[in-house]
Amino acid sequence: MAGMPRIQAVRMAYTLSGRAQLLSPLPLYTREDARMLGLRLEAPRWHRVRKGVHVDKKQYLALNDWQKYAVCVHAYLRLHPDAILCLESAGVIHGLPQFGEGRFIHVYDPRAMASQRYGDIRVHTSRDPRRVVRIGATLVTSLLDTVVDLARVMNPADALAVADASISAVQGGSLRLDALIERGRELEDPRGRARMRWVWGHANALSESPAESISRAVIMWSGYEMPELQREFRYEGHVDRCDFYFRSNGAIGEADGWGKYELDDPAEAARRLRDEKRREDRLRRHQHPMGRWDLGDAWKVSPLRAALDGAGVRMVRPPVPAMLATLRVRSRAKPWRSATRETDPAE
Repeated sequence: MAGMPRIQAVRMAYTLSGRAQLLSPLPLYTREDARMLGLRLEAPRWHRVRKGVHVDKKQYLALNDWQKYAVCVHAYLRLHPDAILCLESAGVIHGLPQFGEGRFIHVYDPRAMASQRYGDIRVHTSRDPRRVVRIGATLVTSLLDTVVDLARVMNPADALAVADASISAVQGGSLRLDALIERGRELEDPRGRARMRWVWGHANALSESPAESISRAVIMWSGYEMPELQREFRYEGHVDRCDFYFRSNGAIGEADGWGKYELDDPAEAARRLRDEKRREDRLRRHQHPMGRWDLGDAWKVSPLRAALDGAGVRMVRPPVPAMLATLRVRSRAKPWRSATRETDPAE
């Protein structure tokens, strides 16, 4: 995105194309590269991503979890350029939301007799053929198949964010919910079918970010009334749109991502924060209580609940502790990493 105006770069970061990592976030060096460049790939400067593939350790440690996973995926591709990526690994190329640093590299092999694991590589096969496409130089399962497969295996809130992103025009999604439902019905493998049906039943193309999708799941499982998404208000000559509108008391909820405030540009950040303060004051003047939280608050549940309680949002059903507990399940991410931040370059 070099040369792109910063305001456009922030907007793109919330789209699939903005998140897609068609190239490694860091330069990858093989032993052959090192010999040609006269480098010594030794600790402590260099970090071995895979056997024979290294990156600058300081740069690697500065990356977000999702970027580290993208580096690992591309390191594997450097050694196996003809591999077909699937699941979260294909999601890196498609630009689907990622949560935490993935535990495995996922590869689809339609010729394999059975799915197998080799260290951190999982090779998947299936009696249901997947459509394979080439994006740039990389072979991946199609966006449709990737989203359907992830809906069957991710925890429900993560899967909801992936499905929302794939059908949200604002997030650059190109799929239709009915196409996802139909593709899911075609699969013979029954694993994850109930989870997938839950995702299809709650996916919403109006969701504009992973933070909104996760928040919606937490609101539902916490027992609050379900909000209207992207409601617009026309007050004092302005049009103000909100993430969540709770009809019973007129409350407004906002799932903030700090990237939109341009915090690395002090002047632009100050202008945006002033505009946001004026917007919030305007909405409050027209009797709309406000509650704010970020993705980390949604993962923790209690801060989001406190924001809704402070805005007077009603609980209309008992909470569902079993579903809230799934927010703490990160079986598909490395356990020593945190997934409390939105997986977005703007962050």
